[in-house]
Amino acid sequence: MLVRQLPPAARTRLATGDTDGVWGLQEHLQALTVDALLVANWQRSNEGVKPSQQSKPPAPLERPGTGRKRQDKNSPERVAKRRAALERAAERRRAIAAGHIT
Repeated sequence: MLVRQLPPAARTRLATGDTDGVWGLQEHLQALTVDALLVANWQRSNEGVKPSQQSKPPAPLERPGTGRKRQDKNSPERVAKRRAALERAAERRRAIAAGHIT
């Protein structure tokens, strides 16, 4: 794909939804700092609280290029692969139960 050869902040690249590489080192370091502060504040706010009653840990800041991976998690291809793997596992369990595989 020719868009990958464009600079990270090129308008054509951004218009196609490709946000990989938009952030530089400084932005990533700043996001890591914010994430660390969120976790530290969460830890302090839950100090002395029973684990069952603690609030959920904070989610990290969204980074460019990570949103698409979450959307692809339940893509039709991945669902089909998962279903096929479950069918193979069930077939193997049946073969083991029948004594065909030892």
